[in-house]
Amino acid sequence: MAAACSPKPQSLAIDSSFTMACVNLKNKTVLITGGARRLGKAIALAMAQAGATIAFTYATSANEAKQTLKEIERSGVQGLSLKCDLRDEKSIRQMVSQTLEHFRTLDLLINNAGVFQTAKLEEITAEQWDQVFAVNVRAPFLVSKYCIPALRKGRGKIINLGSLGGEKPWSTHAHYCSSKAGLHMLTQVMAKGLAPEIAVNCVAPGMIDAGGADRYPELLQRVAEQTPMKKAGIPEDVVSAVMYFATAPHFITGQVLTVDGGLGLR
Repeated sequence: MAAACSPKPQSLAIDSSFTMACVNLKNKTVLITGGARRLGKAIALAMAQAGATIAFTYATSANEAKQTLKEIERSGVQGLSLKCDLRDEKSIRQMVSQTLEHFRTLDLLINNAGVFQTAKLEEITAEQWDQVFAVNVRAPFLVSKYCIPALRKGRGKIINLGSLGGEKPWSTHAHYCSSKAGLHMLTQVMAKGLAPEIAVNCVAPGMIDAGGADRYPELLQRVAEQTPMKKAGIPEDVVSAVMYFATAPHFITGQVLTVDGGLGLR
C-alpha cells in the first residue's frame, strides 16, 4: 500500500516527485528485467528509494549493471544483478531460481526489457521478427511462468511494459507494434488466469525521452509537437505509472495504462 501523504500547503500541483514520495515498498522484493539502464534503471532506483529489495537482469550492459547496483545499494537496500539471455528459456529459469535462492521471496515482477526496431514492412526479415517477439512477448511469458509459484505464495503483482505501439499501427514498426499488442493481450489473459492470487497490469508508454534523444532528435521533436501536452515524456512519467500499479489495490488487474501525453488520442 502507498503511504498516505499530503501535498505541501503552498502548492496544489501533483507531479512525479510527489508520487514517488508517497510510495512505500519496504519489505517487498522486486525483480526487474532489463534494469541496468534507461527506463529499467529508473524503475529500479525509484523502487529502491521506496525501500524495496531489488533484483534486476541485464544482457550485455555489464558496466551499467555494476553502476546501477551500486546506486541501488546506496539507497540502503539489498540489490542483485543477474546476467540473463531473455531469448533463452534455460537462462530465464536459472535467473529466476537464483533470485529466489538469494531473496527467498518475490512480491513484484516488472517485465521491462524490450527490443525496439524500425524497418519498412517489406524489409523486415524473419530473423528480426523472431528476435523482437522473443524479447517482447515470449520472455515476459516465460519469466512470469517461472515466477508464478513465488508470486502466488505472496499474493504478488506483475507489471508489463507495453507501448502505445501496441495500440496504434505504426507503419515502419510492424514487428514491434505486433509484439507489443501481443504483450497487451498477454497481460489481460494472465490477469484472468492468475486471479485472485496475482494482479497483472501493463504500462504502455508513448514517446519517452529516456536518454536516447540524440539518436532520434527530429523524431522526438516532431512527435512532441503532435502530442496534446506538447512535449515528450520523461522516465519519471512512466515510473509514476509503474509505482501506481505496484501499490494499487489488488482488485485492479488486467489494465493497460497508456502514458503518452494524449498522443494516442490523435
